[in-house]
Amino acid sequence: MIKTSYILFFKALSNDTRLAIIDLLRKSPTNATGISEALHMEQSRVSHNLACLINCGFVMAKQYGKNKVCSLNKETVIPLLEIMDKHIKKYGKNLEGCEVLKDVRKAIK
Repeated sequence: MIKTSYILFFKALSNDTRLAIIDLLRKSPTNATGISEALHMEQSRVSHNLACLINCGFVMAKQYGKNKVCSLNKETVIPLLEIMDKHIKKYGKNLEGCEVLKDVRKAIK
């Protein structure tokens, strides 16, 4: 059970669209339309991936009338991203040079 949860957790983060949404929400909360415009993506693509992030607890959504404003989960996701930033700052060169990850690096570029 725990292994499956870990895999799903990192799969949720490894999607380009969801990662772009998370990166954008690090800067400031916004709604789906704002995300769509800022990332130059179709609203349906953003909404689909945003629904996953909300359902999985990465993003919190608050309704203000007809407007739903999304922000990162302050309790778990923001601290996690800060820890990941520290790790990347310290071990980023190792990640870039890891032979096991070379196919991933090629796919990203």
